[in-house]
Amino acid sequence: MTHRIRAAIVGAGFIGAVHAHAVRAAGGVIVATTGRTPEATARAVEVLGAERGVGSMAELAAADDVDVVHICTPNSTHAEMAEAVLAAGTPVICEKPLATSVEDARRLTARAAEADVLAAVPFVYRFYPAVREARARIAAGEAGPLWLLHGTYLQDWLAAADATNWRVDPALGGGSRTFGDIGVHWCDLMEFTTGHRIVRLAARMGTAYEGRGGTEDGAVVVFETDQGASGSVVVSQVSPGRKNRLWFSFDGQAASYCFDQEHPDSLWVGGTAVNRVVMRGPDTFSDAAAGYARLPAGHPQGYQDAFNAFVSDVYAAIEGQKPEGLPTFMDGLRAAVLTQAVVTAGAEQSWVEVPAWNWDS
Repeated sequence: MTHRIRAAIVGAGFIGAVHAHAVRAAGGVIVATTGRTPEATARAVEVLGAERGVGSMAELAAADDVDVVHICTPNSTHAEMAEAVLAAGTPVICEKPLATSVEDARRLTARAAEADVLAAVPFVYRFYPAVREARARIAAGEAGPLWLLHGTYLQDWLAAADATNWRVDPALGGGSRTFGDIGVHWCDLMEFTTGHRIVRLAARMGTAYEGRGGTEDGAVVVFETDQGASGSVVVSQVSPGRKNRLWFSFDGQAASYCFDQEHPDSLWVGGTAVNRVVMRGPDTFSDAAAGYARLPAGHPQGYQDAFNAFVSDVYAAIEGQKPEGLPTFMDGLRAAVLTQAVVTAGAEQSWVEVPAWNWDS
């Protein structure tokens, strides 16, 4: 970076702290934060290590010494906050979901384009070196045509009957909890890695405990892609023992590629005669992935490292570089469209067409 990026962070929970670490790892400094009350602002200053607290979101967005705003607050607040940042002409990183409705997500995406402001969404699983390696091998045609795309994203933080937080309230979290929270991560990763786009899907939503917020505990989604592949993903936040297991298998005629986020330092490459496990490292992965393999093989890189790489790429883009594969508000809009399609398919118990990749229509 030519100078230290000056960041503001709104939201001092788990993900806000992850952002704060990533800001510093990217060489930035946290200059400001704000909260709903003076007490909340004071706590955020302490938790995030910010230089100061300010009185409002508008003041934060328009501050002369803020180069980028990180929005890490509950889902229902994202659209209004992101709009304020865009109106000030300030780059923004907004946690997913970008918005709890397709209409809001579409409006924000259009305004970011009109303002020519960098606007990013943390689909950070793209930044695992093993994922980049799978993507490079698929693009090179090593597997032949992909025909089956399948996987899971399983967690257990809501496995207890009395477990709760703001995400279970549709007014705060949106109309889909589990798919909207983690299913969109899997779908973004699948589309990014394979180059396929989901065009048609069916879904079944399920609950382990009735009466907990009115949103799903899990979902099963089957889909078809624009390149003729079939696929499925199972998502759950009530799968005991699964802490954060995002897993995929992308199967072609000549090879399959498997990745497991709970064991992220390798890529499994399946063949009909020989299977291989390619360990993550700057000297074991291809050029497309090696730049994200910051440590030698055997020195684990995990979620925070992927997040750090995402923020580092955003900051490089703010300074005029063009990192490959940076997730933007367009990808946040894509996630909103997929979420709405899943909710509709689950409610109607029928196949639903996913709108084409043309947001002007």
